[in-house]
Amino acid sequence: MRRHLLALALALALPVVAQASDNDIDKVNGTAQVEAGQHAGNISTVNGAVRVGDNAVVQKASTVNGSVDLGDRAQATTVDTVNGGVNLGSGSRVTGTVSTTNGGIHLEKGADVAGKVGNVNGSIKLDAAHVGGGLQTTNGDVTVGANSRIEGGILVEKPGGWSWSSSNRLPHVVIGPHAVVQGTLEFRRDVVLQVSDSAQIGPVKGATPVKFSGEMPTE
Repeated sequence: MRRHLLALALALALPVVAQASDNDIDKVNGTAQVEAGQHAGNISTVNGAVRVGDNAVVQKASTVNGSVDLGDRAQATTVDTVNGGVNLGSGSRVTGTVSTTNGGIHLEKGADVAGKVGNVNGSIKLDAAHVGGGLQTTNGDVTVGANSRIEGGILVEKPGGWSWSSSNRLPHVVIGPHAVVQGTLEFRRDVVLQVSDSAQIGPVKGATPVKFSGEMPTE
């Protein structure tokens, strides 16, 4: 009898634990945080940052006027912000897209994004990372670091309207040593495109690649 009661208690407790792990966190004017190793649902805030600790698992991580940081080996379905940067820690994984309007995006070593990574204003940098849905920007520099891999190509849009930038500097797109970019590299505005002599890239539209050797271009 005692064994049956214990089994019943466990059966009743398990759904409660699962439900608690799916809790959403929604804040205004402050940081929304998930501690290391914890599970949560949608994490969002306005006028504040989103911090997801190492090895934590969440659904959507989003904010307006703030940054989003995923810790090492953290997981999320999508990541987005409007005015703020995005940093994905080493070995982190996003099964959907990563986007920001005004802010840089940095994928640390081993980070993996299954969907598109894109912004309008701000740099995009990959350190031995993987993106499955391509890169897109308008005014930002793009650095596909050594040993990174992209499927879906790279698109640099022509600025106009709300995405206009007053800077006359051309965006720099660098494809590092042993990096692989599958798909078309399309440039709808003038850019500086520099490609390592050990990198592999798809067709290029709208720019002329300049080869370089070594870890990074000299200029």
